[in-house]
Parts: sequence; structure tokens; C-alpha cells
Amino acid sequence: MEFVFNALQGGLASLAAYLAAHVLLCLVPAFFIAGALSALVPQQSIIRFLGPAAPKAVSYAAAAGAGSLLAVCSCTIQPLFAGIYRKGAGLGPAITFLFFAPAANVLALSYTGVALGAEFAIARIVLALAFGVGIGMIMAVLFRDSSGTHAAQAAAFAGGDGIPRRSLLFLGTLLALLLAGTLKLDFLATVVWRGEWSSSFLPPVQATLDRWVPVNEAIGAEGLSLQGTVLIGLLALIGGSAWRGLGQADRGCNRLTWVTLALVGLTLVFAASGVRVTDSGLTLSLNARSLVVCLLCLLLLPLARRLDAWEMQQWLWESWRFVQQIFPLLVVGVFLVGVIRVFIQPQWIQAVAGSNTVLANLAGVAFGVFMYFPTLVEVPIARMFLSLGMHPGPLIAYLMSDPELSLQSILITSAIIGRLRAWTYVGLVAVFSTLAGLSFGAWTDGTSLGLLALLLLSFIAALVAILRWIDRRQNPGVPPC
Repeated sequence: MEFVFNALQGGLASLAAYLAAHVLLCLVPAFFIAGALSALVPQQSIIRFLGPAAPKAVSYAAAAGAGSLLAVCSCTIQPLFAGIYRKGAGLGPAITFLFFAPAANVLALSYTGVALGAEFAIARIVLALAFGVGIGMIMAVLFRDSSGTHAAQAAAFAGGDGIPRRSLLFLGTLLALLLAGTLKLDFLATVVWRGEWSSSFLPPVQATLDRWVPVNEAIGAEGLSLQGTVLIGLLALIGGSAWRGLGQADRGCNRLTWVTLALVGLTLVFAASGVRVTDSGLTLSLNARSLVVCLLCLLLLPLARRLDAWEMQQWLWESWRFVQQIFPLLVVGVFLVGVIRVFIQPQWIQAVAGSNTVLANLAGVAFGVFMYFPTLVEVPIARMFLSLGMHPGPLIAYLMSDPELSLQSILITSAIIGRLRAWTYVGLVAVFSTLAGLSFGAWTDGTSLGLLALLLLSFIAALVAILRWIDRRQNPGVPPC
């Protein structure tokens, strides 16, 4: 019985801390960004530059850029990958899109930065960009399609409408809201007002929360504050009103739509503010972050009015669709992480992946490849591993491989591009993820960044030379695809 109680307590504590600390300023704006991208950006404006006739600098950059806009996992990306590949995208850019979208989309990066730190988010996007393009180019050379099928379909990518300026301004403001809430900058923490109130009721409440959800830095348990409890309550109110306010927005905005948006704005401002229970009562502080978040929320009102009614409705409905698809899986995943964390001993993780060795990084890759987690769930699991003693190198290797591959996605990829190509892609992801972990781990261990850059550039130069040699031997006189 104690075994079950400890497991449930660990799961609920992990979930409570996750909802209070990571969802609001990070994921809530990101869900609305993902919805805006889906509703306001024409599909052709994203994929028309991926055709084989486009210059490599354009097609691979466009593939990475389009992938960064999509909050998807290794299975969800498959229909999009199949669509752009079969409509004429070159194999190389399509593979880069397939790799980059799960590894470095806006949701994954923002959540990684909040949960693990800016250095992990920066490493994730830099390594995903370099290796995603590299894997795409290798696949394009090894499996050249010289039949002209894709080239004949490239015209499908040439047309399409551009993105209206009003949509760009709206998207830019949403992105600024996300950055204002998540960036760790000193000026954003500047306190502009502070108030104190005495209370004999609040300190016992906080003491009770500390007993229910204790802080334990050894296993990464963050605890639960009074502010976090209030935020969870506000999040529940948002979910209750959004069920009809956003879920039925495609039929037209209703009263609950505006209630939901008002609650979201209020919650974001409250989450950005400082609330602390002291021995004598409560301290509330407003900082530059809370003011910036409030101003950006207010700025969204006139920008939203410039959208067409149909665009507004589709933005809200698409945002809710993302919430429905992703958030329940996140809740279940975070709860299971809390349950698992109760029983995992730190010495186990330290023994397997506590140092930056080839075997430790391969262990991180193997776990990422053969264990499937929905999008973003890899981040709280990575946080758990880090708190249990995993070296940052193997941790990055895990973060690079887990979003990319699962048994389901491998089978689907095989059906789209063939078994040989699919398993070659799996092997390349494993190799490059291992290299990513070794590189990042060496940097955290003190290796000079200049030396690592030199080694990486040398590796890239050698890879390009080998690819060009293979290209000339296999396809003399055939233009690259």
C-alpha cells in the first residue's frame, strides 16, 4: 500500500509543479502561436521553396524554417512529410523538414529553455540545424532521384499567396509574448512595485502545500507554491471556458470565447508577477516582465481586430486543436515521469550515463530511439535524468534522438520512402545524435569552443568532400536534386 501511495504522490507532485511552473508563460503562448501559424499562414507559402529546382541555400533553409513552426512529434510529422515529398519536394529538404520539426520547433525550444536552461535550448537548435541539413544532404546524395518525377512536380510549389502584413504583425506579437515570459534577462526581473500584507492564514496554507508537494532538489522535485496553486485554479477555469469558447470558435466567437481570452491574459500577467508567502503574510511584486506581458496582451486586441472574422475563428479553433492533441498526453507523460522518478536511484543513471563517453551517449540515443514519448514529454523526462545525475552530453544525445524516431514513425517512413532509405535515416540520426552529445558534453566539461568549432567545421568539410566524390561517381553529368 505504501508503494502505491508513494507512486501516486510522486506523480501528482510532478504534475502539480509542472502545471504551475512550466505551462503558462511557456506553453500557453506557444499553443496560440502554433494555432496562428496553422490558420493564418498559407500552406503554399511554407512548402513552395522545397522543390528540387530551388537552390540548396533556399530549399534547406526553408525546410528548417517550416519545421520550426510546427509543434509535432515523430508520428504527427509523417503525413506532412509524405505530403510535401509526394508533391515534389526534394528528398534532402524533405528529410531536413522531417528531422527539424520534432527536434527544434517553437514549442520544444521554448519549453527546453524554461525547463532545462538556455544553454540546452541553444545547443538543441544549433545542433538540430547543422545535423538536420547534413542528414538531408547525405540522403539526397545517397538516394538521388534522377527520374525527373519530383522536378516535374516542382511547379506546384511556385504559386500560392504570401503572408499578409496583418498576420505577420499578429504572429510577431505572439512570439514577443512568448519571449517576454520565458527569457531569463536581468532587466525583466527588475521590480517596479512591491506590496506586503500581514496574514495569519497564508503561512499555514503554504506549509501544508510544502508537506503535500515537498521540494527535493536531489530528484528534481520543485514543490508547489501558493501562487502555483492559484495558477492551477486559473488554468482549470481556462480549460472549462475554452471547451466551448475556443472549441466551438469555428462556428463563431461567443461569450465564452472572450471570457477565455480575458482569463488567459489575466493568468499570464499573474504568472509573470512575484507572489511569495512569508512568515508574516504575503508579498506581491510587479516586475518589468509582468508589465511587458500585460502590454503585449493589450496590444493583441487591436491586432486581432484587423484579422477577418474567419481568420480569428480559425486561429482560436486551431489553437484549441493543438491543446486537445498535445496537452492531455503531456499531463499523462509528466505524471508517469513523477511515478518513475520515485523509484529510479541516482546511482543507476550516473553509472550508465554519468560521464561523456561514447557508450554513455549511445545509451542516451538508444533510449531515445526505442522509447516513444509524445511531443514535449521528452523534456520533463530529460529534466528528471539531469537531476538524477545524467551528464549533459548524453542528455543532448537523448533529446536529439527521442523526438525523431519511434517504431511507429520508422514503419511509416518506410512506407513513404522505402525500407533502405528509412533505415539509413535511422542510422544517420543515431550517429549524428551521438556526435551532438559528445560535442556538447565536451563543451560543458571545459573544452574550448573554438577547438570544437574547428573540429566540427573539419568534419563538415570532409563530409562535403566525400559527398561530392560519391555524387560524381554515381551520377556523372546529372544535376543535383
